[in-house]
Amino acid sequence: MSVTKKDIINPAGNRNLLFAICVICYAFGGYFSTLMPVYLPVVVKELIADVSADDLNEVSAYIGSMFLLGWTFGGILFGFLGDQIGRIRAFVIAVSMYAVLNILISFLESWQMVILLRFFSGLGVGGTLVLATILVAEVWPAKSRAIALGILAVTFPIGIISTGIANNFFSDWRLAFLPGFIPLAAAFTALILIRESKEWTQLKQESLSKEEPSKYLALFESHNKKNLIQGSLIFGSMIIGLWAIFSWMPTWVQSLFPNPGQGQAERGITMMILGSGGIVGGSLSGFLINYLGHRKTLLITFAGCFVMCFIIFKTNQTFSTIIYPECAFLALFFGISQGTLSSYLPELFPTKIRATATGFCFNIGRLATAIVVFFVGALVHVMGGYGNAVLIFSITFLIGLLVTFYSPEAVAHSDSSLNKNI
Repeated sequence: MSVTKKDIINPAGNRNLLFAICVICYAFGGYFSTLMPVYLPVVVKELIADVSADDLNEVSAYIGSMFLLGWTFGGILFGFLGDQIGRIRAFVIAVSMYAVLNILISFLESWQMVILLRFFSGLGVGGTLVLATILVAEVWPAKSRAIALGILAVTFPIGIISTGIANNFFSDWRLAFLPGFIPLAAAFTALILIRESKEWTQLKQESLSKEEPSKYLALFESHNKKNLIQGSLIFGSMIIGLWAIFSWMPTWVQSLFPNPGQGQAERGITMMILGSGGIVGGSLSGFLINYLGHRKTLLITFAGCFVMCFIIFKTNQTFSTIIYPECAFLALFFGISQGTLSSYLPELFPTKIRATATGFCFNIGRLATAIVVFFVGALVHVMGGYGNAVLIFSITFLIGLLVTFYSPEAVAHSDSSLNKNI
């Protein structure tokens, strides 16, 4: 059976091509999100001659926080652009932005420019993750849509694992940023071979022909407002702790060695373990939800994250291999939480406001995370080390545990629009 041009450029006619492109770009979003934290001590020391410990912490905090700020605003901006100019066009812009800017980072000689480009590359990553999910959801059959989206989500921690591999493979940090040409090529393949879905095209035409009543007031109805606040606190408390740890774990590992030249392999292995644990945890989350429910699963993950953070950061003063299994258990709880939250939060809201409300919960949490990650660096000196500073922010897991305890169990929605709106 021959494949016509119409089949090639229509997402419904070639879902596998679209899915492959989204997987590549999603995975490299994970790669470039955590690549800088892996090389952060080396990058800052190379760009700032004779850098003091305080300056190292401050510059590192700016680099990490500005990326997360970009990610937050990118998710909002490109979600809006996807509705206005089309999913494919917005997707290509987002991927091109993070791909090109990360390639350019490899040629920089100024730490100020690194901060600037990390912010704008964060915009691209945030937009890519939102739009890749929408693209797959809109063209995939309803009966297997959840499976496809689950596989897509797992590719992000695969990207995280890849940063550990890159750390061990590239001794020069600049070379590790050059693979940005891979998602760039994938994005332009999408631009050339894939058209917008009929669903978006029809929706756009309908919106132009009639004035749609505002649905945003429904967000502030009593039951929705309560869920909105609780959902934001639950997601925010997990994501704050997660990114504080992921952003500063490599630097903390480095600080456990007496010689600044040591620790490269250990940093890479630690990030690979964190990513692997996330994949396993995310894969297990669905089974745990079916057996225990969303609330009980979340309660276990919040408690597990706090306990493992206490063990890791309070019992290890020098580096030993016991850190590896401890990080594996921590990552397992992280992975379970991400899979559970992706399912739990959308089901707290009715269909007409589900996308808006879920996006609000996600992005408010990330905005708070960007601020928190910066203050981890500021607290290093005050708290007497990276471990104590990160441990302070693991208290957010206890906040999430408390809010989850008083939150409702999610009621599954039977309509097929659920996955489409995540």
